[in-house]
Amino acid sequence: MAEKRKAPPTGGIKEPYNRVVPPNGIKDIPRFLKELIKGFFSRLFYTFKMVWDTGHWILFALLIITIFTGLLPIIGSLISKEILNELQNVISEKLIAEATGSTYQVVFWGSMVMFLLIFYFAYRIFTQVVSRLNSAVTRIAGEKVVRHVKLQIMNKAKEIDISSFDRPEFYEKLENANREAGMRPISVLSSTFDAISKLITLTTYVVVLVVAPDMWWVSILMILFSIPTAAVSFSYRRKNFMYMRRRSKDRRQMLYYSDIMVNKDMVKEIRMFDLGDKFTDSFDEVFDGYYKGVRKLIVRENIWLISITVISSLANCIFFAMIAFKVFSGEMQIGDYSLYTGALTSVASNVSSLITVSASVYEGTLFIDNLIAFMKEEPKIVPVTEEPLNVQHGTAHTIEFKNVSFRYPGTERDVLKNINLTIRPGETAVLVGLNGAGKTTFIKLLTRLYDPTEGQILLDGHDLREYDVRDLYSMFGIIFQDFGKYAFSVEENIKFGDIRGEHSEHDVEDAARSANADEYIGRLPLGYNTPLMRIFEQEGIELSIGQWQKLAIARAFYSTSDVLILDEPTASLDPMAEQEIFNQFDRLRKDKTTIFVSHRLSSATVATKIIVLENGKLIEEGTHRELMDNQGKYYEFFSTQARRYIESQALNEQ
Repeated sequence: MAEKRKAPPTGGIKEPYNRVVPPNGIKDIPRFLKELIKGFFSRLFYTFKMVWDTGHWILFALLIITIFTGLLPIIGSLISKEILNELQNVISEKLIAEATGSTYQVVFWGSMVMFLLIFYFAYRIFTQVVSRLNSAVTRIAGEKVVRHVKLQIMNKAKEIDISSFDRPEFYEKLENANREAGMRPISVLSSTFDAISKLITLTTYVVVLVVAPDMWWVSILMILFSIPTAAVSFSYRRKNFMYMRRRSKDRRQMLYYSDIMVNKDMVKEIRMFDLGDKFTDSFDEVFDGYYKGVRKLIVRENIWLISITVISSLANCIFFAMIAFKVFSGEMQIGDYSLYTGALTSVASNVSSLITVSASVYEGTLFIDNLIAFMKEEPKIVPVTEEPLNVQHGTAHTIEFKNVSFRYPGTERDVLKNINLTIRPGETAVLVGLNGAGKTTFIKLLTRLYDPTEGQILLDGHDLREYDVRDLYSMFGIIFQDFGKYAFSVEENIKFGDIRGEHSEHDVEDAARSANADEYIGRLPLGYNTPLMRIFEQEGIELSIGQWQKLAIARAFYSTSDVLILDEPTASLDPMAEQEIFNQFDRLRKDKTTIFVSHRLSSATVATKIIVLENGKLIEEGTHRELMDNQGKYYEFFSTQARRYIESQALNEQ
């Protein structure tokens, strides 16, 4: 088993994907080559399987085209040889006839030369047809493979844990997989068949040289001259891949700096704060460091390749002179010269092309490893039992936190510390605390977007981890603090609150009315059919943040969930609109359990349970009256807000 190399300290990922370690000595070389070849063919097989799954016809079509492409060059060379030899024979016979005074006449249109020319141009037409077919098949296959790979990535993204997005190394996998999801697989496949085609062509020309008198050793020398080129090409393909892997952070930074400058949501702030130069300078600085390494690799590789090319070209010149001497001495005909020099040129060019294409395939399979690594990312938010429980929908639920602590992956600080809490059926619980107190993290644990680092969260007496995850998620109707804004119509944005539910056609409008969104929706050009955001549609509408928030709240009203969770649902609304929304929620929730986070504590007065968090700890719990009587942290928060509100009102009245 190959050893695993530790990640480089800057920009590299922590998981090397079983990267093969170069040999430490001569004894390690066989093991190194074995692992290298095994890894190469494993990745190549993965690519072929990916294309096979996309469409069987792609492989069959490319295989047939490859065979024709490989055989056509030698057929063309043999036809050219026969044409030249036939012309030489005709000219020789004519000269002999003229010298001897004999009569010699040949009809060109009925001669063998004419027949060979027709055959040659038929061959040329067929060659162009095959080339066009190859291009068409590759382009069509490329589009289908891109679709297949993108769907694989999207479907995989549905399974991946939310916690994965907190890990920088995961972003590297995601970035690499997305980048290679384009033409890389079909490029590897096309290059592989191209290599097979060139191998067929190379073999046929080597056979021509081997059967020629005193030429067999030339083909062997030509192949030997190619070994240094192969070694350099493969070595630098690997160095190029490893460099890009190490500098993945640089590429992400360059992408971030370039994208932020053209982000329509950021352009106003960038312009007003004059941040453009900062981002362009940051891009340029990162690019300079990245470019120096790329340039060094390219220069060194080409110095080696140019040196090898000069030596092999000198050898070719000598071989050409030898064949020319044989023609001059009468041992060969002109057509033979054309065939054998063409064979030498083709052997040299095909060996060079074969090396280049093979190195390209090798490099391509290394990048395919990025996709393989991403697809191997295993979700950990899964049921812990073989037969997961299903949630009893349509009823109120009891939620219990038992000694729950949590820290985000890769960190050592507990965001929540030893939380013990019970929320009973039908209760309305409000989470209160300063920014960073752990309120949103509490919501993420409750909805099992994350699992606790320590302790348990029980739903109706059972650990959340015992439930079917998808069924568990369907129990919650939730508005996140960073709610989604989707480039769909108004109606579709509301329906996303319960995409699989069965609703009447009036439910969308009812949800909008409950969220006080129906008034501005009625003023939109196409009402509920109005496309939102000007990303795809010219007539798309850009909503204000408050309008978007009302739309997000409408999603919660549209949902038929058992537990409503509202994380700062009214932060962008004025106090009057907020109060109206909470009045609607009071009517909506009925016997449902409701949990919400709000910095405006006036909304907490209607809650049956107020939960006060500070630095990740639960420091107070009770009703509004109980906590005000205790005069603790909640009393301090509420009194401060009330005093500021009264002072503000007084100033407005003056």
